[in-house]
Amino acid sequence: MARHKPENDLPKSKITASSIQKAIQIFRYSGHHRWKFYLGLVFLLLTSATALAFPKFMGMLVDCVKNKDGFQANRIALGLFGVLFLQSIFSFFRISLFVNFTENTLANLRLALYTNLVKLPMTFFSQKRVGELNSRISTDITQIQDTLTSTIAEFLRQFILIIGSFILLANLNIKLTLMMLSVVPVVAIAAVIFGRFIRKYSKIVQDQVAESQGIVVESMQAITIVKAFANEWYEIVRYKRKINEVVKVAIKGGNYRGMFASFIIICLFGTIVAVVWYGVRLAIGGEITVGQLFTFILYSTYVGASSGGIAELYTQIQKALGATERVFELLDEIPEKISDQRYNNNEKIKGNVTFKNVAFSYPSRKEIKVLTDVSFTANFGQKIAIVGPSGVGKSTIASLLLRFYDIEGGAILIDGHNIDSFDLEKLRGNMSIVPQDVILFGGTIKENIAYGKPDATDEEIMLAAKQANAFNFIEGFPEKMETIVGERGIKLSGGQRQRIAIARALLKNPSILILDEATSSLDSESEKLVQEALEILMEGRTSIIIAHRLATIRNADQILVLDNGKITEQGTHKELLELENGLYRNLSNLQFSNS
Repeated sequence: MARHKPENDLPKSKITASSIQKAIQIFRYSGHHRWKFYLGLVFLLLTSATALAFPKFMGMLVDCVKNKDGFQANRIALGLFGVLFLQSIFSFFRISLFVNFTENTLANLRLALYTNLVKLPMTFFSQKRVGELNSRISTDITQIQDTLTSTIAEFLRQFILIIGSFILLANLNIKLTLMMLSVVPVVAIAAVIFGRFIRKYSKIVQDQVAESQGIVVESMQAITIVKAFANEWYEIVRYKRKINEVVKVAIKGGNYRGMFASFIIICLFGTIVAVVWYGVRLAIGGEITVGQLFTFILYSTYVGASSGGIAELYTQIQKALGATERVFELLDEIPEKISDQRYNNNEKIKGNVTFKNVAFSYPSRKEIKVLTDVSFTANFGQKIAIVGPSGVGKSTIASLLLRFYDIEGGAILIDGHNIDSFDLEKLRGNMSIVPQDVILFGGTIKENIAYGKPDATDEEIMLAAKQANAFNFIEGFPEKMETIVGERGIKLSGGQRQRIAIARALLKNPSILILDEATSSLDSESEKLVQEALEILMEGRTSIIIAHRLATIRNADQILVLDNGKITEQGTHKELLELENGLYRNLSNLQFSNS
């Protein structure tokens, strides 16, 4: 069972000159907000400077005890409050500027990514999963967002604190600094390595838990099958086995975490004791003051805390680089080819369609020839039906007419002009399709009908609904046109969805209409209402009818029988029935003898 990859599992990218150069491309989308990033860096430096000043002032304040200088203590305390006040102001502007820059930049990036996605050809979508594409827009962009908002700033801040603290430590007392350098880095590195091991083990536990949840989800989704086969016991045993594995791994992981806690207590706190002890010895010998020792301890804390956090921040930056590369892979995809040479006639397409020796195979299955030599003509106003066994390429003809794919051989002509010479928006703007499985958007009935003509008036939408035999059932809902249809139109019946799709097509007023088995999944009553609406829809335009039920195409001007990628029979219903051993005649006998 496929699982959504948690953010913690996002693949990382090595930080190289190439990956950094790729990431810098994000600034192309910042527009006039780029200055906010640079000003944010200035405030970042000021925040780090005030943070480094704090231990120095604290040490001076402690030394006032030895000097018994209350006035000086008051001045230093006021200076400390001033430092804290400045740091709070600098931090506010740093965070505000980075967030402002990030949100505006990523809004532009999201829009550019979505804009490029919807313009990509059908060949791209046939090879990509929707979940993967959604992850690019959500998870990957969120990773970039977190990094630009806080991770980069925090990484730079921690780096500045480590370098600055080491310089100031060396300036305070070189002996104590060398002593700390001999112990603290070793312990810190060991802690990071041990910590990574613990996190990896925690990930194993998470994966095991996810697998156990997968069993729950699968069994709940297929509960009717589970019960029909009386396999509750099997699912219980399967789940019990998996959660027992989780328990074993989790207990072992808990032991490792306990060892890690013991390691931290003994090593890290032992190191602090060792540094303080050596510092006290130096203070007793008069080499440093108590205030300087206090300052040294605070700077050492900065080094320890920043060293511990910078490794995780570095990992987050690596993940952000990986996310950036994946996002730009999509942005680099080439949109649909608009046309080879635009046909500049702005008149509405009349609707004459000609297929000349068309050959085609899907890009993902090049070895299988779907169409090999398809030729036919559909003149304006004609109803052309395409029939044949399943999988022979009937729906492929509709896809080629909409230019979802490019043909391999032959030519498709619209009004005598090659289909490639039309602007895609103009071409598809003059066509409508009513598919077998109607997909509605999750808004209102009105919004779904208006999708055929977004600037349509209420009167036009109402007229389309009436012509599509949809007005009566719409008026039966309490909210009427404002009724929410639910995701993919789930709140409506199949017949209702089909009539909404017909109303949508009517409103568009296309020159060429494609009906892809539009009534095959309906009951008799719904089919009658939908068929009546389709008759109105087909008036005055060229109709390409892909049909499974032959009863719906008896009145077609021409019926094409498709088999093995070729048109093997062609004529009216009556003419095709007269062909001895004809495929259409056999299909007709099978259907009507079973009805």
